[in-house]
Amino acid sequence: AAAAMAAERGPAMATCTAPVNIAVIKYWGKRDTDLILPINSSLSVTLHQDQLKTTTTAAASRDFTEDRLWLNGKEADVGHPRVQACLREVRRLARKRRGGGEDTAALSLSYKIHIASENNFPTAAGLASSAAGYACLVSALARLYGLEEELSEVARRGSGSACRSMFGGFVQWQRGERPDGTDSLALQVAPETHWPELRVLVLVVSGEKKPVGSTVGMQTSVETSPLLKHRAEAVVPERLAQMMRHIQERDFEGFGQLAMRDSNQFHATCLDTFPPIFYLTDLSRQIIALAHRYNAHHGHTKVAYTFDAGPNAVIFALADTVAEFVEVVRRSFPPATNGDQFVRGLPVGSAALSQELAAAVVTEPVPGAVQYILHTKPGPGPQLVDDPSQHLLGADGLPRSRA
Repeated sequence: AAAAMAAERGPAMATCTAPVNIAVIKYWGKRDTDLILPINSSLSVTLHQDQLKTTTTAAASRDFTEDRLWLNGKEADVGHPRVQACLREVRRLARKRRGGGEDTAALSLSYKIHIASENNFPTAAGLASSAAGYACLVSALARLYGLEEELSEVARRGSGSACRSMFGGFVQWQRGERPDGTDSLALQVAPETHWPELRVLVLVVSGEKKPVGSTVGMQTSVETSPLLKHRAEAVVPERLAQMMRHIQERDFEGFGQLAMRDSNQFHATCLDTFPPIFYLTDLSRQIIALAHRYNAHHGHTKVAYTFDAGPNAVIFALADTVAEFVEVVRRSFPPATNGDQFVRGLPVGSAALSQELAAAVVTEPVPGAVQYILHTKPGPGPQLVDDPSQHLLGADGLPRSRA
């Protein structure tokens, strides 16, 4: 009778959401490619899930005949080594937690698993989807198997930066020293509530795939760039300490300048890689120049850019700067068609620009160059979705039709 009931009840299921993060002290380069151990520590800001999030449902059932995975509604390869690493690690922790014995009430570890994951933003937009994706996968699996321990180490096995998406606010990924990677994990430096005025603008310039994927790119850099080695050993440790201090003191001037310098140095190591890697485009460089002109006009750092392995700009600013800077961007890169859809996310007030500011900062407009601006802010770590109607898989363990 119990079996019949279980069959009726359908699979055990858990759904979580997880955030994107943006590094202000960059991670680039692994010292162990299998365990995903970095050559330097890094520090990031977790972005709010109202604007950018991954949702993942994990389900297990005695009726499933094989593990399966769906990404944004399409079936994907569940055999991917990094997906398998996360599955293996979570199951290992669950087994360890149960002291080896099969707890009859607990979910059988031999059941096959179905996973569905989707992003509320275009995957191609070059917005660290792997970080949110693996943080979400690990959170959902952990919930399914009743795990509560430190999981950033497991998420790291999916994607290095994913370990930082296991926390909200401001997060450090400690490089660690041990060869087995047990001390290479994420720690929260400060919660998202620590700096309520901080805002983030993502300038989406291109939805194209990167010229060189991060995984391959960073290993080419490790093998060929002497600048990267110098950065990891001599530059990052001091910058990390400075950045943590700027965050603790909510010092935007210091935070912004250091974020820009570190982004620039990361892209310099890409140029120092052989053959060189170009993630920044002419447009990225125009945005960089615009930010410097804007700050110079105001006489201090009001906006700060950072770029990951792609051309989209992430701009940090305080709330009282957002409206004016968005207007500067709108004048510099007038939207082609989607004037109404140009600014997305959190509301942005309107601002008038003085003629003096416009003349000094808006030089030669490039129409249609920026597809849209996403306005967001720091936010919390992974969240459990309690409402069963939000599961991405139905009682049959297959993706629900997204009506």
